[in-house]
Amino acid sequence: MKQKAPGIVLITGATGAIGSALAVEYARAGVHLYLQGRNTDLLNEVAEKCRSAGARVTEKSLDLCDRLALSQWMDELLAHTAPDLVFANAGINTDTGPEGAGESWEATEQLLELNVRSTFYLLHRLATVMREQGSGQLVLISSLAAWFGLPVTPAYSASKAAVKAYGEGLKGWLEGSGVSVSVVMPGYVSSPMCHAMPGPKPFIWQPDRAARYIANRVAAGRARISFPFPLNWGCWWLSVLPAGLSHWLLRLFRYGG
Repeated sequence: MKQKAPGIVLITGATGAIGSALAVEYARAGVHLYLQGRNTDLLNEVAEKCRSAGARVTEKSLDLCDRLALSQWMDELLAHTAPDLVFANAGINTDTGPEGAGESWEATEQLLELNVRSTFYLLHRLATVMREQGSGQLVLISSLAAWFGLPVTPAYSASKAAVKAYGEGLKGWLEGSGVSVSVVMPGYVSSPMCHAMPGPKPFIWQPDRAARYIANRVAAGRARISFPFPLNWGCWWLSVLPAGLSHWLLRLFRYGG
């Protein structure tokens, strides 16, 4: 279903490649952007770029892993307004290392705190408010890695699978309430985080292309948004094939395991 153009847009992780590109994509006169990021200098740069495009911008420099600060931010935000459109985009990655020695448990805990717990908390608060008012859009940024755990990034794959499942569950719960939910499953989008990941990066997209693709399909109310083809099709097959065969294919394509 075609969605109404949003007036208030909230984007977490707005200093990352996809988040900053989304901010610029939605920046125009008549739009109020709420942008969150941890890097204050980068956040200010993104905010100024969006203001120059005509948008009103409120930036929030915040570590979403700080549970008290996140709760207070949600209290402050929802006391004044409820966003029309929310992108739960913030996330980090970890991997098994160049020699495959294994993930750091400290890094894994931080990843789960940001990618899963803070994302779920943010969406829980906003979904409840949107359901009460009978309108709004929630967009969760998952990953094609959610289809099948990659041996080089097991914790990241698991966190994005959790985000995917949570978004699908929210969509079912909110059905008929006037609230739309979309789960975005990107492949490789050029960024420092992406290039730091081990393994090949086939069919990589630039952030502005990814942002346009996402925005167009969010406007159409798509429940699942995945790209690029044929990588998304191949990753879906990994979840369907016998696990042994899927692991063999990952080894064949140099993803370890």
